[in-house]
Amino acid sequence: MKRISSLFGSLLAGLICGGLLLGLSLILALGPLCPAAQAGPKVIKIAFTNFPEHPQGQAFALFKKELEARSNGAFKVELIGSGKFGNPESIVQGLQMGVLQIGAESTSNFSVFDPRLMLFDMPYLIPSYTAADLILDGPIGKKLAAGLEKNGCLGLGYMELGFRQVFSIRPVRSLTDNKGLKIRATPSKAHIAILRSLGMSPTPMAWGEVYTALQQKTIDGIDVDLNLGWFWRFPEITRYLTLSRHFYTPHLVLISKRFWKSLSTEEQALVTTVMDEAIAFERAKSRANEEDFIVRLKSEQGMEIIELPPQELRRWMDAAHDVPLEFRQAVPTELVRSVITTIRNAGLYPPGLHPADYH
Repeated sequence: MKRISSLFGSLLAGLICGGLLLGLSLILALGPLCPAAQAGPKVIKIAFTNFPEHPQGQAFALFKKELEARSNGAFKVELIGSGKFGNPESIVQGLQMGVLQIGAESTSNFSVFDPRLMLFDMPYLIPSYTAADLILDGPIGKKLAAGLEKNGCLGLGYMELGFRQVFSIRPVRSLTDNKGLKIRATPSKAHIAILRSLGMSPTPMAWGEVYTALQQKTIDGIDVDLNLGWFWRFPEITRYLTLSRHFYTPHLVLISKRFWKSLSTEEQALVTTVMDEAIAFERAKSRANEEDFIVRLKSEQGMEIIELPPQELRRWMDAAHDVPLEFRQAVPTELVRSVITTIRNAGLYPPGLHPADYH
């Protein structure tokens, strides 16, 4: 009897074991037939300089929301803002290595990879936001964005910081008032050259030190766009804002070439469409903020807003005339001329404020 029971147990164990093996075989066989069920969402990590409240931060939040929704969860977007990922070199390296999928920085900072991006550091080339859109979204902007393809990055378009204005602790109403003005400068040689040409005393300084330096009057001012000036609370420690608009700074949005090639045609189209919408939102928000901030700087902060009259602005332009010639090895004269010609042909230079021709 024990022998029969033992035999029965062995047969039962064999059947169970065989059933498990058969089940595993079926799972392995069926697995490749439904990869979508097993695969997780494609992760897009985005590194950018500004913080969430800035128009750039809001634009990338919009990109995340829309892409995740429209892809039905096929994409998951992670935002790394406030410069937490590191400097521009770190961003490009992250895109090359696949650690990042999208990164954004100013063209000034990305110019270490393609000096032609210093084009936007040249003074008084771009007179208005309409002219900026014409250059950024046209052949010139696309050609410059393609300059980092050799670094494993593709251009998705341009967000913006905007025009540089002068926040100062003493009034700057004329070119003469610039004399001896100690003003914070970035390490950019072009930036330093522009400030010096305008009669100022550029003082290279890390961004994190600026507020305290203004507070302690170590420096007299900073040239920065209105959004950054507002969000970094510079109006709390400066009394004057001069709308000099001496140059315009865009932010180039890059995507990893390796990641881009891993996407289907449909996925590429969706990413492009949603990013185009985010860029349009960012520019519109940045510009609307500026109009609002100027009103609030007067009413809430008690700042004096100084608008340079055309004849005075012409003096500033003439003073900075030779800066593009100084950098023609990095920014070819033909490229500068092409910007001037494109804007002039569109009738976007105000009367009497056309940049001088360069030879």
